[in-house]
Amino acid sequence: MPDLRARDSEGIRDAEGQTVGRVADLLGVTVRTLHHWDEISLARPSLRSAGGYRLYTGRDVERLQRIVLYRELGVGLEGIRTLLDDPAAAAPSELRRQQDRIRERIARLEQLDTRLGRMIAAHERGVLLTAEQQVAVFGPEWDPSWGEGARERWGATAQWAQYAERSAERGPAEWHAIVEATTAFEQTLGAAFDDGVHPGDPLAERLVERHREVFAAYFPLSRSMQVCLARMYATDPDFSAHYDGVRPGLAGWFHALVDASARAHGIDPDTAIWA
Repeated sequence: MPDLRARDSEGIRDAEGQTVGRVADLLGVTVRTLHHWDEISLARPSLRSAGGYRLYTGRDVERLQRIVLYRELGVGLEGIRTLLDDPAAAAPSELRRQQDRIRERIARLEQLDTRLGRMIAAHERGVLLTAEQQVAVFGPEWDPSWGEGARERWGATAQWAQYAERSAERGPAEWHAIVEATTAFEQTLGAAFDDGVHPGDPLAERLVERHREVFAAYFPLSRSMQVCLARMYATDPDFSAHYDGVRPGLAGWFHALVDASARAHGIDPDTAIWA
């Protein structure tokens, strides 16, 4: 005898019904989701097979399709229940509210897209200023191609990633403030050099600390990393030319200040690493 519980007005397709797994695949949801909607009585299978398995009719699937649509539009499950089961529910009003929310989300996503675009560009280029802006901010001796060289040299490091993340948020005014702070610090270094400040002096220690604070505009600088950086100031021709342009011998002198400070903090400059 046929299972009469599996008969309704929808015809043979509904009489046979569709399994949870098949409906889940059809709608692009998980079986667990359908079970949850069943448990909260939002969408329950109308039929049972002879073996006791629950089956969905055509009407059940139509209800599920509406649930999926409303859920994609951002309507909560209780709101969906109201829209489906309450004849007095104002569907247009609720959908307009959801439309407003979607437009807000689109605006936020567009902002996020812009920020991500800048982040990508900062990882690739470093400074997100035009060549003209860079020269205006960093001075006439600045070569915009230096950014590409820096990326090739340090692009695979965590510090470059930190630098890029900060660079992505900066425009000419922010970079100008950093340049001013750096220039002021270099002038202070020059004055201390003229005054004969020696490694290990209290003022020398304050200068070393101030250097880490100023440099933090690019990325956090540990004491060990500072030793490596000061060594580069003294040995790299481009860096040493810059600092010695402030005062002849300044690069080597500052290197000595940093090494002395490192020793005072338990770091051997000869074995310091970039970490």
